[in-house]
Amino acid sequence: MSDREAPRRRVPGPAKPPGPRKGGSAGRPGPGARPARRPSGAGRPRPSAPRTIRLGSPRPRLRMVSLALTLVLIAFVVRLLQVQAVDASAYAAKAEQNRYVVHTLAAERGGITDRNGVALAISQDAYDITADPTMFNRKQLKIGDGPEQAAALLAPILGQDQADLVRKLRPANKNLRYVKLASRQTPEVWNQIKDLRSALTEKAATDHSTVNVLAGVFADPSSKRVYPNGDLAAGILGWVNADGKGGGGIEQQLNKQLTGKDGKVRYAQSGGRQIPTAGSTETPAVPGADVELTIDRDIQWAAQNAITDQVKKSGADRGYVIVQDTRTGEILAMANSPGFDPNDLAKADGAAMGNAAVQDAYEPGSTAKIMSMAAVLQENAATPLTHVVVPNRLHRGDRLFSDDVDHATWYLTLNGVLAKSSNIGTILATGQLGRTQPQANKVLYSYLRRFGIGSPTGLGFPGETSGILAPAGKWSTSQQYTIPFGQGFSLSAMQAASVYSTIANGGVRVQPTLVRGEKGADGRFAPAPKPKKNRVISEKTAKTLARMLESVVGDEQGTGIKARIPGYRVAGKTGTANRVDPATGKYHGYTSSFAGFAPADKPRITVYCAIQNATKGSYFGGQICGPIYKQVMEFALKTLQVPPTGAKPANLPVDFKP
Repeated sequence: MSDREAPRRRVPGPAKPPGPRKGGSAGRPGPGARPARRPSGAGRPRPSAPRTIRLGSPRPRLRMVSLALTLVLIAFVVRLLQVQAVDASAYAAKAEQNRYVVHTLAAERGGITDRNGVALAISQDAYDITADPTMFNRKQLKIGDGPEQAAALLAPILGQDQADLVRKLRPANKNLRYVKLASRQTPEVWNQIKDLRSALTEKAATDHSTVNVLAGVFADPSSKRVYPNGDLAAGILGWVNADGKGGGGIEQQLNKQLTGKDGKVRYAQSGGRQIPTAGSTETPAVPGADVELTIDRDIQWAAQNAITDQVKKSGADRGYVIVQDTRTGEILAMANSPGFDPNDLAKADGAAMGNAAVQDAYEPGSTAKIMSMAAVLQENAATPLTHVVVPNRLHRGDRLFSDDVDHATWYLTLNGVLAKSSNIGTILATGQLGRTQPQANKVLYSYLRRFGIGSPTGLGFPGETSGILAPAGKWSTSQQYTIPFGQGFSLSAMQAASVYSTIANGGVRVQPTLVRGEKGADGRFAPAPKPKKNRVISEKTAKTLARMLESVVGDEQGTGIKARIPGYRVAGKTGTANRVDPATGKYHGYTSSFAGFAPADKPRITVYCAIQNATKGSYFGGQICGPIYKQVMEFALKTLQVPPTGAKPANLPVDFKP
């Protein structure tokens, strides 16, 4: 054995039990043999060796979990980077928006007064009743019919349909936080809601079965337009719609000036309440300007009462009265009947909600003859004393013309033609304006245009009509002879009044005005721009026309004797025209009118009256409008303290002996 090799050690194996001897059976051990050791549990079967279970490797599972966690962490990191770095400003702005709230501070609408400062339209404190629909759901109130209970309490107070309120309090958008239940409610209405809400709160504190279903009802300060005089001057003032904007009249025309500029307040809030320590910023609202009109409330009242009574007595469709200062063009009254109450638009007739005195276009009739006479006198075609033989009938073109009464041949002066309102005499007089009828038409057309026919008056009033006057070259065969006495063209009541004011003002037309000026937020009064002026006829012609108009009222043969005013010299003219029915476009009924000014020799006031389609009693202008003229003119003269001149009238002759 080599010394490098270790001796192999034999490991003894397990002892084998002795087997039988060869050649014999099993027996005792031989002599000297150690008896075999009896294992414990001898006699029982020996158990088999246990099977070894081999577990799978955990490494794949650990890798999968680690990968998933890594992806989740990466997603968080990316989102964190997006929020804090990439979109940081956007999210900060959203957080700021949710934290801070901005409320509009409504500007107070300016008031409207008459020329003496009497209020005609004012704004009073009011509230918009609002609600947060999320405060009426089951989660908030612990009941399912919160909107129904709240609507049942609010409907009689707000005067609204209960079902409509339920729809607002349970909107389709479950996240909606603001709805308006009612606009411009009086402080009394809001106080009633507050008292009811407080009562429910107190009861809920002691009775846990009670739920305050009005906890989510709030109010935003607002204002409500009020017209202290009801329907007085409603056609001029107009109204304010549900959005707080002017819906007609001066309210619409001057809406920008009256509205003012809204302000804003911004503050931090939490849980719907302001955080006092977070500070706030406020931009104050700028109130609208106060507007002063030219009208006089007392004269407006007299005019409106007079026309309303006569329209009812005559069973007429409508009527208008205009009172104007002849020197300044200022409108002292503009009354319509029927009218409306802007405080209660729900009951107003839509057809009466405008200002018919400037919006209606109609054929004026004989009150327009003064323009024909102005052209004749200015063109030296005749004088007030020129003799005019007026037959019973006059054939011109394709028609046979007559006067409003059947008569034998009249021997009239030009003054008498106007005093007796002869259509035939007017046709004959205007025929002298040119060598041919087309030439005469052009001359007359030019004067009608100078007086403002076919053009806006300059008021700038919403819906104002310019009237209808075709160019002379397009006049039909009949229009050549009807236009001189007021048929075949149309105008508005304001245009008609302006014609007479032009004559009263010595032949100078002053653009009519309704606004005297505005008073801004600084308290300074800014007068309206001065009206435009233009000379239409000479002063001499105007004075002559005034004396002729006196014969209409003062002479016993005149058609306007019902317009006489004791102590005053009155100039006026009657009118009775065939009326075009707006519904059918055909002639039906009459337009009755009267126009004039006083004192005749020193004019101060013009009054114009017209009534459409009188169906009861007389329809002649002198009979139904003459008395209105007298009533309104008398009141205006006394109100403005205009004294009589004391001078005697001219008493121009009406007729002559052949």
